[in-house]
Parts: sequence; C-alpha cells; structure tokens
Amino acid sequence: MDFGKVLTAMVTPFNSDGNVDLQQTTILVDYLLNNGTDGLVIAGTTGESPTLTSSEKIKLFEHVVKTVNNRVPVIAGTGSNDTASSIELTKEAEKHGVDAVMLVAPYYNKPNQKGLYEHFAAIAKETTLPIMLYNIPGRSSININADTIVELSKIKNIVSVKDATEDFNQISEVIEKTDDSFTVYCGEDALTLPMMAVGADGVVSVASHIAGKKIQSMMNALETGDIKEAASIHRKLLPIMNGLFKAPSPTPVKAALQMKGIDVGGVRLPLVKLSKQEKFDLKKLVDEI
Repeated sequence: MDFGKVLTAMVTPFNSDGNVDLQQTTILVDYLLNNGTDGLVIAGTTGESPTLTSSEKIKLFEHVVKTVNNRVPVIAGTGSNDTASSIELTKEAEKHGVDAVMLVAPYYNKPNQKGLYEHFAAIAKETTLPIMLYNIPGRSSININADTIVELSKIKNIVSVKDATEDFNQISEVIEKTDDSFTVYCGEDALTLPMMAVGADGVVSVASHIAGKKIQSMMNALETGDIKEAASIHRKLLPIMNGLFKAPSPTPVKAALQMKGIDVGGVRLPLVKLSKQEKFDLKKLVDEI
C-alpha cells in the first residue's frame, strides 16, 4: 500500500510539566504537512512510545486524526512485545480513525520466526486496518527474516514494512519476492537513496522534521533519472541525517525543532537533554540546512 514517499516518524510534543501537549501537536502537524511530509507515523520510537501510557497514545491518535482531517495518512504505532496488548491498542486506534498501524518486532522476549509470524498474524486477524511491519533489530534484538516477511505479506491487511536492518541482501529479497502492491520503506534516513535505488518506496524519516522538502527533492531527482542531482542532495543531507542520531533519538530532533521555532518540549527520562557541546554541534548542522 502506498502511504506516500516521505512519512515522518513524528515526535510527541510535551509541555513544561512533561505531559503530552496537544496544542503544540496541532502546530507541529501543520508545520510538517507544509514542509514535505506525505504521511505521519505517530507514537513510534521517535514519538517516545516506550514512555507514553496507553491512554496518552489513544488521546494522541484521536487528536492527530482530527487535526490532519484526511489530508495525509496517519499511521499509529500500536505494536509491543505483548500480543494481547498490541491487539487491544490496535482496536483502539481503529476506533479513533487512524488509517493504518505500525507493528514493531517484539523486543526483549526474543521470539523465533514462528513466534514472530504468529504474533503479527494474530494482530492482523483482529483489525481491518492496513498494517506496516517494523523490522529494527538494533532496538528489538531480533530480525524478521525475509522469508517471514514474504509469508506475512500474503495476509491481506499486512501491506508494508519499515526496514531498519541495513541489510541490502534482505531488503532486495523482500522487494523481489513480495507482490508489487506490498511497499517497503527505509527506516534509516541516511540509507534512503540507496534503498530506493534497489526498489524501496520511500522513507519513514526523522530528518524530515528538519529537511522534508530536501528529501522530497532528492527522491524526485532519482525518479526522473537525474542520478547525479539525487546523489548530490543525498551527500548534502548526510550531515544532518547523521547528526540527528549523535545522541539518543528523539533528543536531537526535538532540540533541532526548538532551534527552528517549533516548541515540542523536552524528552522523558530515561532520555536526557543534549549537552552544551552536542547542542552547539547540532545548531551548526541546522543552520547549514
């Protein structure tokens, strides 16, 4: 399923008390939609999902759906390492009008490939929403193998995968062996161009908070066959793409948004604010962009 080319993994704005700030969420959504975002992924890792309560997530789903008002797809992060809880949150997301859900590979309890298949299949059975799988071994400690993704893609409403494996052999195999309607999104900003070169459909991006229009320009250049221009934009974007991960995400991107006048507040513990040096280094990158 085509959700667009540039999907922003949106940060969750907090107020000075550390509570979800829905007023600033509205401002952030409108800013992103005016700056190159084709779709929003909310309550994912970049949205600090590990520290959001279920009730906070549901309020966020409801508010973002209302704010977006059908302008772009809204994809809700409803996956966890507990299948029953993931089903419950997915049903709530569907009830509140999101367009799709994103399900991360179960972390910490490390199921085998059979367990992964059954986990995702069980959730898919309980919703009519389109599902994007999220394969990120660096955070979940397990890889959803290519064969497992291919099998899952045969389930009617499992329509996409966000891939953050950095394994181009696996990525290529998934693209080759799944139906053309099954979409593959890059989950690492810096690999967007090379992944699209082997057939990926777009990116679920953190950097699009800061450089959404430039990422769109890079993709457009690639699609029109101007490889030299696409590569040039890619190289210019790499410093900010990498700079946004110099400290645990989403701390740098929240700081970068503040530098651009978009107040999204700080991060929740166990994340901490940037050091003076980290902030200085990031400011230079933001100014260059």
